[in-house]
Amino acid sequence: MALEITDSNVEGLLNEGKLVVIDFWAPWCGPCKQVGPVIEELAAEYEGKAIIGKCDIDENPDLPATYGIRNIPTVLFIKNGEVVDKQVGAAAKNVYKGKIDSLV
Repeated sequence: MALEITDSNVEGLLNEGKLVVIDFWAPWCGPCKQVGPVIEELAAEYEGKAIIGKCDIDENPDLPATYGIRNIPTVLFIKNGEVVDKQVGAAAKNVYKGKIDSLV
């Protein structure tokens, strides 16, 4: 299951030394509803290899502001504290999987 990533817990997750994948979403966003199940599947598939979670932008305004998120869904791929890749807009599962595989 994908983690709930919040303004308060993100720093600890980033310090774990693993690839961190954050899906920025909101309950009212149609395309976000398409991406959500894919993120859940990936979280299960990469458990122990990467930290994969979701950040509700309405509940956690600081984190999207920190990363300059302007459109949702946006999925960030963060390694060693740096954003190394991102996907803006909904994409097929194999797109996310390819990005994760190249980074873990």
